[in-house]
Amino acid sequence: MHPNAQLIERFYAAFQRLDAETMAACYAADVEFSDPVFPSLQGAEAGDMWRMLASKAQNFSVVFDSVSADDQRGQAHWVATYTFSQTGRTVVNDIQASFAFRDGKIVNHRDRFDLWKWSRQALGLKGWLLGWTPLVRNAIQAQAAKGLAMYRSKK
Repeated sequence: MHPNAQLIERFYAAFQRLDAETMAACYAADVEFSDPVFPSLQGAEAGDMWRMLASKAQNFSVVFDSVSADDQRGQAHWVATYTFSQTGRTVVNDIQASFAFRDGKIVNHRDRFDLWKWSRQALGLKGWLLGWTPLVRNAIQAQAAKGLAMYRSKK
């Protein structure tokens, strides 16, 4: 197995244990992370996002597969199941991840998932009716950014 594929597997095995320190250690200091909820995190923000999510995880599990990588790029598929803390609703989030590497570390991590599907599960009727709109997407992103800023200010 390619060392970068092993890095991806180490990252997700740590996620299964909610070991955000090991996850963050897989990242380069200047990592760039993006997903539909956190569209642009840089450096330590990315590791802190995983620390925050791990500290708040309820009824959490993650499975991953389809890991592949070469010297420069990699990918994986993963599914997280958890209770969304703000509503108490169960979410099953199906995610495609892509990675770029430098010197044995992840320098770019992009997760792709259907935000409307996520919002229907996490927010219920409001998410089903409005989750596809930019208004709700922007509100979800703003709330997530606020939560991360609060978490980082308490470190």
